[in-house]
Amino acid sequence: MIETISWSNCKTYRESEYVVLGLPDESHSHSLRKGTSNAPDVIRRISRERDVYIENNTESPAYTNSGAPQSKIFDLGNISRENIPFVYERILHDGKIPVTMGGDHSLTAQIVKALGMKHGPISLVYFDAHPDFVSSTRDFYGSVVYDCLPYINPKSSVMIGIRSPELEEVQNIKKYGITVFSPADIQYYGFKHTINEILSIVGKNIYISFDMDCIDPAFAPGVSVPVPMGLNPVTASILLKNISHDGIVGMDIMEVCPEYDIQANTCHLASRMIGEILSAPVIKKKISYF
Repeated sequence: MIETISWSNCKTYRESEYVVLGLPDESHSHSLRKGTSNAPDVIRRISRERDVYIENNTESPAYTNSGAPQSKIFDLGNISRENIPFVYERILHDGKIPVTMGGDHSLTAQIVKALGMKHGPISLVYFDAHPDFVSSTRDFYGSVVYDCLPYINPKSSVMIGIRSPELEEVQNIKKYGITVFSPADIQYYGFKHTINEILSIVGKNIYISFDMDCIDPAFAPGVSVPVPMGLNPVTASILLKNISHDGIVGMDIMEVCPEYDIQANTCHLASRMIGEILSAPVIKKKISYF
């Protein structure tokens, strides 16, 4: 029996609204820290260990801050990088919303391509310590946003948590007009101002890509490229819920590196972040492509 995340509440794919997938692949990472390919299975295991209560031989998943999940969620298991086009095309054809656990961040470009080809330009909401906007080298975890450009609307896309850009990335941000909200910006201007600014920018077809290194390593040490002075988990959770309030076309959570984690805290936090979004009171969004 395949171990599933604790907040998966469907027995079959057919009845689900959200489909969770693991992409255990880090073949396009240049990080000195290895092990993100192990993240999907470890996140599942920690989710089952820490967020399930057992009473009278009956399992009961722990509630999130929003209560019980409001959507039907099914864990499809793991797939390979090569199968992304086929599997995601099927999920989108069936009117379901994919939620992906990586893996290195380069996987996001292939997912966004599948969404963009079916759904039109995407509003990319990119949580990361790094812009991943290198254009001189392509198809790796540092060129994700540049590789996504044909399938997104840069003017309705935002980056959140950025605090370690390269010069080339700063130049590309200015060139393509993507709005950036650093942790310092959010702290200085406050939640409400930041949320209102983000919601005034993003369009209807929102895809959230969440690199766990957007969180400060004091809370999430088990990531590929940790950077100090990041977001705290509560801040990230509030932003995620507000951005996804009216629906999303998909989401991923990337760059968890279990080998460098401390007491599996980062893996547990990754699971809770996804669970919080899928438990938001207003999250359902029916999609019809045909």
